[in-house]
Amino acid sequence: MVIRATDVRLTLGGAAPVEILKGVDLSVAQGESVALLGASGSGKSSLMAILAGLERPTSGAVEVAGVDFAAMDEDGLAIARRGRIGIVLQAFHLLPTMTAIENVAVPMELAGADDATGRAQAELAAVGLAHRLGHYPAQLSGGEQQRVAIARALAPRPRIVFADEPTGNLDAATGQRIMDLLFERRADTGATLLVITHDPVLARRCDRIVALADGRIAA
Repeated sequence: MVIRATDVRLTLGGAAPVEILKGVDLSVAQGESVALLGASGSGKSSLMAILAGLERPTSGAVEVAGVDFAAMDEDGLAIARRGRIGIVLQAFHLLPTMTAIENVAVPMELAGADDATGRAQAELAAVGLAHRLGHYPAQLSGGEQQRVAIARALAPRPRIVFADEPTGNLDAATGQRIMDLLFERRADTGATLLVITHDPVLARRCDRIVALADGRIAA
């Protein structure tokens, strides 16, 4: 199992605490694709944030790619994510002052990767943007910006890719093409994929569907 979460709980707030996750158990095998399905407020994004090392649980055990995330501080989590985890969000989070190739290459350079520019160029070509390497985010369509974000997430060849509503800011046709691309690139790299979605059609493309409701796994 590349992900193993046991009795994960998350409580936020001080004087009036709110329990977001209420004892979640989840195991995911290497190479598996899993859809997290559920209504807004069900805890999907919070669970993904914990599994991706972006949020620490209030209690429970979280092991990702052989690393005990629950025992780490924020600096340790940042180091543990590096090279192991790729993240694609519905907000593209591209740096506006960097070109497409720089948005993909610079994070790898900061992580000390070899031939970051060459790997960035190859990944952008794989998502159909070989002709847009020198363009800035403002010069790209929404679908092209999301393709850059996918290239950035996959270029380091992570073992796990998390996608949180990655087509939420795109029209239906572009969103369909982006999801096709994400599944294709995931198949090419052999990565594990966890995708948050409200769309049952998209969810059925995954190997398994995990439905959340009120902070718990419902099915």
